[in-house]
Amino acid sequence: MNDALVQVREVHKVYHRGSERIDVLDGLSLEVPEGEFLALMGPSGSGKTTLLNLIGGLDTPSAGEIVVGRSSLGTLSSASLASWRAGHVGFIFQFYNLLPVLSAEANVELPLLLTRLGRSDRRQRVATALEIVGLSDRAKHYPRQLSGGQEQRVGIARALVTDPTLLLCDEPTGDLDRVSAEEILDLLEELSREHGKTIIMVTHDPAAAARASRVLHLDKGRLSRESGT
Repeated sequence: MNDALVQVREVHKVYHRGSERIDVLDGLSLEVPEGEFLALMGPSGSGKTTLLNLIGGLDTPSAGEIVVGRSSLGTLSSASLASWRAGHVGFIFQFYNLLPVLSAEANVELPLLLTRLGRSDRRQRVATALEIVGLSDRAKHYPRQLSGGQEQRVGIARALVTDPTLLLCDEPTGDLDRVSAEEILDLLEELSREHGKTIIMVTHDPAAAARASRVLHLDKGRLSRESGT
């Protein structure tokens, strides 16, 4: 039995711009074991974010198969894929994507509004997620009252609140100063090591990538080399 949580099998992704064909991913295969912290590096246009979006079910491959856990994403309907994504994937973005009119705890609660959890259960999950990221004392604060690093911690709490199988991070430290970035990377390492979360992180920053347990490099839609710690 294959114990990889994520299996990417001979995946191609093609876009067409007028008469021009753009091969973003070219027969890429990848396995990510459960609990691994994987960093994806490569130049702009190499397919890193495209691969992340495919694994998260935000996009579909032109050919090939993506399996996460026991789910082959290509076999799911749009509604089933949305439901799967809500229950199994937490997304962490470079620019936080917090709603400025909502408090930290209300931003964190947003993914739970798509579930059948009652209000009391939602509040408990929100409190737990904010505690994990060290922001219990900022629950009532609005984004404008938080630092960039704190905003990203709220974003991570929002990604964690559904207890997802997989965390997908797209340049999570790209908009932060070095001190705040190191704090976020400390948190991601803790989530992998102590909470067993499987994390795939796209980054341009070698210092960020060095925190991962494995680093893969993409170039022209192919995995070119690999390093690990």
